[in-house]
Amino acid sequence: MGEIKIKEKEVVVPGEVLATGMDCLPSYGTYRMGDDIRAAKLGLVRIEGKVVKITPLSGRYLPKRGDTIIANVYDIIMSGWLLKFNSAYHAMLSMKEATSRFIQKGADLTRIYALGDYVVCSITNVTSQKLVDVTMRGPGFRKLEGGRIIEVNTNKVPRVIGKEGSMVGMIKNATNCRITVGQNGIVWIQGEPEMENIAIDAIKKAEAEAHTDGLTDRIKEFLEKKLGKKIDLREHAPERRESPSQEHGFRNEDQGFRNQDNQDQYNDQDDDQQDDQNQQSD
Repeated sequence: MGEIKIKEKEVVVPGEVLATGMDCLPSYGTYRMGDDIRAAKLGLVRIEGKVVKITPLSGRYLPKRGDTIIANVYDIIMSGWLLKFNSAYHAMLSMKEATSRFIQKGADLTRIYALGDYVVCSITNVTSQKLVDVTMRGPGFRKLEGGRIIEVNTNKVPRVIGKEGSMVGMIKNATNCRITVGQNGIVWIQGEPEMENIAIDAIKKAEAEAHTDGLTDRIKEFLEKKLGKKIDLREHAPERRESPSQEHGFRNEDQGFRNQDNQDQYNDQDDDQQDDQNQQSD
């Protein structure tokens, strides 16, 4: 008979024995050695029946097709833009995928995206050599104007986002900030300077305490103390609706992540639609 040697959410190190017996099954972050299932990563143990998996506590972002990321333009070449995105690899944004507008041959590409610009885009392809292609064609994908950029541990992103976007939605509505969380751990916040600071502190607290239970309640208490007002969680409950951006690479609910914690993706499409309306009215 199989026997699980560790407890749920226990921190384990690579090589540590998690379970014994062929009845137990290895999953993400684990491997079998003989009769034992061992940890392949530093992380938190998750147990589902006889299946043992690990949620990593460290490591850089590994690009996956369909992920929505926030990336930084670091070079411009004849065929498009090269992007950094908190990974060991870089991404290519071609002229064809940069905009729905026609770009004339020989045009000054810095007039579209300049060095240092941050953009929200979607990964369309990752080759076996980890060459990454991205697109900005579709609702929600855009250049980020103003605001502040912070980074969080990519393995903590699902907890920062919360179930169906509940955590980041609560922070966004409580501080009246626009917030976009990339699955690569880069976060964009825009609002009143004081509110930006509170939002950043709340996100960093959620990141630091991501491995603990009762996180939503603690972040709620933190925001109430900072803002001096009560927060009704029902006001920040996410609406369950289909959105156009789901068709263009935003992954949310159960579609986007590959392990137990990685189930939710939040996007800022309502703000984008409002921006579009404002631009049209201008």
